[in-house]
Amino acid sequence: MPVDISARFAFCFEQHTSALLQFEAADLPEQELLERSTMITPTEHFARVAAQDDIGERIWLNGAGRIEVDYSARVAPRRELFDLASLSAMEPHDLPGEAVQYLLDSRYCRADEYQSLVGSEFEGTSGGARVQAIAEWIAEHFDYVPGASNQATTATDSFIKRQGICRDFTHVLVTLARASTIPARYVACFAPGVRPQDFHAVAEVFLTDPSGEGGTWQLVDATGMADLGQAVKIGVGRDAADVSFVTSFGPMQFDYSKVEVATSN
Repeated sequence: MPVDISARFAFCFEQHTSALLQFEAADLPEQELLERSTMITPTEHFARVAAQDDIGERIWLNGAGRIEVDYSARVAPRRELFDLASLSAMEPHDLPGEAVQYLLDSRYCRADEYQSLVGSEFEGTSGGARVQAIAEWIAEHFDYVPGASNQATTATDSFIKRQGICRDFTHVLVTLARASTIPARYVACFAPGVRPQDFHAVAEVFLTDPSGEGGTWQLVDATGMADLGQAVKIGVGRDAADVSFVTSFGPMQFDYSKVEVATSN
């Protein structure tokens, strides 16, 4: 079933400033781009570059004044999702190079601080069953509270407060999965069913493929809101810093953002 996406946002620069944008649905085998349109206020510099792990693209801008973005797309997800609890973890020394970086600490996710906690709190679980137990634990102990966090909030801050938004829930899940020696990365996406609708964040964990040949990245939503079969990936990263829809390299005044996502026949 195709997913219709509309995203509009605007921001202002008082002087010439560079910004890195990532907001378009990625062109991947697991999701077919049926239609797409991107309109951005003309700037002095505009260039497309590959994003993290070659999933999606980023856009470099350099300009001044008000910049508006109007994006729409129709995407057909074709993702294969497995029963998470049935998937086993890979031994660390068997991991492919692409997955290794997602075991390591990152700006918002200090996994090394939680190794003892996951060993006691989730004792008796491993692999996908461990990830599922972590997601259920977050759902039980955390409250979804818009405005409870900001761009500086880390997984540890969220763990202490036990509240936040999708970004924070995902950071905690990623952190606890990495502490369990399971590669986990942050995924920016569009997803039907999310309320309030916005750019959404979920996690993706690397586990043994059921075929026994290599591994598979599987989506997990700690908020429980997204229909993962219909989620549309924008990009991936170590944490939110890698996939922000706007990263400014100078003073910026953000104006507004409006996102609409719905399935269609």
